[in-house]
Amino acid sequence: MRLLHNQIQPYPWGSTTAIAELTGQTNPVGTPQAELWMGAHPAAPSAVDTPEGRLPLTELIAAEPNAQLGAASLKHFGTRLPFLLKVLAAQKALSIQLHPTRAQAQAGFAAEEARGVPRGAAERVYVDDWPKPEILCALTRFEALAGLRPAAEAGRALDGLGVPALAPIAAELAADPRPETVAHALATLLSWPVADRAELVAQVVAAATWAAVKPGEFARAYDAVRRISADHPGDIGLVCSLLLNHLVLEPGQALFMGAGGVHAYIHGTGIELLANSDNVIRAGLTPKHIDIPELLRVLDPAVTVPVLAARQESPGVEVYDTPVPEFRLRRLTVDGEPVAVPGDGEPRIILCVGGEAEVRQGDDDDEVLALASGASCFLAAEDSPVRVTGRATLFLASPGQLS
Repeated sequence: MRLLHNQIQPYPWGSTTAIAELTGQTNPVGTPQAELWMGAHPAAPSAVDTPEGRLPLTELIAAEPNAQLGAASLKHFGTRLPFLLKVLAAQKALSIQLHPTRAQAQAGFAAEEARGVPRGAAERVYVDDWPKPEILCALTRFEALAGLRPAAEAGRALDGLGVPALAPIAAELAADPRPETVAHALATLLSWPVADRAELVAQVVAAATWAAVKPGEFARAYDAVRRISADHPGDIGLVCSLLLNHLVLEPGQALFMGAGGVHAYIHGTGIELLANSDNVIRAGLTPKHIDIPELLRVLDPAVTVPVLAARQESPGVEVYDTPVPEFRLRRLTVDGEPVAVPGDGEPRIILCVGGEAEVRQGDDDDEVLALASGASCFLAAEDSPVRVTGRATLFLASPGQLS
């Protein structure tokens, strides 16, 4: 068991206060703090203390792969820790995006490597050969766009603005109410002539601002367009957002984003657990490259983005069921009685999000780590049995079902 020393990503969409408040630290400069990363991502690995000094977790795993990862994880994923745990704090909207399957990622990465596309190039789509499913569990109320709307509903959302240029798209959605029609509408908007794009977006934002104050089916979605426009002025993704389901998660609810499901985070703080990959295919609300043909190839318009509730697994342990091998997310609630930490023989990360806890290994408490809010630790596969005491709420990240 080792305490983690983690890195914060200062992306411009991040909150200036949320991560600092969670960790009990200050942010004197007031710069955005978007994500707190916990894991062994090559770009920003957590660090651990060893007798030889502080080391990146990537180096500890490379030196002792079997002890740190265990046989099952090594067999399925090699020496890569398969998941990355984050605290995500969005003050501004992130890009509309989706992620590939493992087969798509492997093929896309190999193709770009063969073409000699530099990995840092703006037009590069696949920066590694891994999939990137993810789960987001809300710590605060969390606003998001998740999955394409049913075609008829998407048509009504566009038609309700009364913007003449959108009328043909709305009519097509009404006449041919299939998921593929919504995908075609998305492609049409992303391909809108550059010379006419600013006018269309301005008309949509103006109409949405007016429509948001009236009771109606899409009032909240229209208001989101109004608010997001302040951060992404003139972006065609503002129009595209109306093709997606708009929702607000309450604390404890979660979204699972499988391959091919389009989504965007708008505002809030949550726990994000994802496969250890950077593969993002963007579809708006971004100045970055949008590869429309690849987007449409990877997009599965029929994929839903389900809202999940935690399921009681054992005393003090709840699990969010997700159908991927790279990760599993659990929530631990400790209130005086010890809680057994599941996952013996697996690599795990524990993050405390409230209260104070002690993580104890061995029947005689051979090792004890104290965790306050915002603190985290890495449990190696060889660390067992482990239990948690105190009064706290924690999240546990581990591999998913590997058999």
